[in-house]
Amino acid sequence: MEELKAEIINFQKERDWKKFHTPENLAKSISIEAAELLEHFQWGKEYDSSEVADELADVLIYCIYMADAMDFDIKEIIQNKMQKNAIKYPIDKAKGNATKYTEL
Repeated sequence: MEELKAEIINFQKERDWKKFHTPENLAKSISIEAAELLEHFQWGKEYDSSEVADELADVLIYCIYMADAMDFDIKEIIQNKMQKNAIKYPIDKAKGNATKYTEL
């Protein structure tokens, strides 16, 4: 993962894009790319998996740029969130249940 992150950040650095990649702009870009991902599922269950993969990659790349801009350790913030989710969604109440934690 670290090698991939370094490759993505290097791509950004080589193009001198970091100056444009403010947290605000990156949050917008993540949302826009997520909407483009969703667009592939808009009218039914058929989709081109190659196009979906490209859109998902765009979302993930922008997320990596955002973590870098905010000086977040990706592994750490995901582990912290998973710990919070484990409390909100205990297995005995959440297993097989799509109900929001406030309703469990």
